[in-house]
Formats: sequence, C-alpha cells, structure tokens
Amino acid sequence: MNKFSLVAVARQQLERAATSTAGHAADTVVGGHEHILRHTVIGLTGGTVQGEHEVRGEATLYVLWGRVRVVAGEVSWDAQAGDLLIVPDVRHHMEALEDSAVLLTVAMAL
Repeated sequence: MNKFSLVAVARQQLERAATSTAGHAADTVVGGHEHILRHTVIGLTGGTVQGEHEVRGEATLYVLWGRVRVVAGEVSWDAQAGDLLIVPDVRHHMEALEDSAVLLTVAMAL
C-alpha cells in the first residue's frame, strides 16, 4: 500500500505551474495510460485556461483548493474547494478563477 498527501502533491504542482509558461502542471499519482483508473493532481495559476478537450471515459474533478470553472459550449459549472464535479462527456475546457489545485479522476472506457 502506498500513502501520500494530496495536499502536498497539489502544493508542488501549483509551485510548478507558477514557473510554467502554460500556467499549469500535473502529476498522475495513481494509474496512468495503461490502467483503467487514473488520479491526476493538477495545479493551475489564476486565469489559466486548460484548452478544450474530451475525456475518453468517465471523469470527476474534485477541487482541493481555489475556484475553477468547467465550460462545455454555452453551459458552465463553477466549483470551489471541497466541490466534486462530474466532467461532461463532451468537449470542454477548465478555467482557474484563482490559484487552484484539483484532483482529476478518470475511469478509461474499455
């Protein structure tokens, strides 16, 4: 069994994001592309927009701290620390409304 602190990983990713030209950084802490289940901690600096994309499978987004907005077409969902969003199964993007860290959980489609 492995144990780690999501808060510590999130802090590291936000520090990396602050020095990145893209304004975000991520670390897959469980799973990966070769697994069905994947947990990724993403740090985003305020104002950063993660480009439009789709998720191949089911996904949730848990906000560890900060505030984010997920936008799919004309519909958007705002979330803050402690909120869990079910990621829509359509093209969407995420905006960091302030410095934020999220846990993205994806169960890949078989």
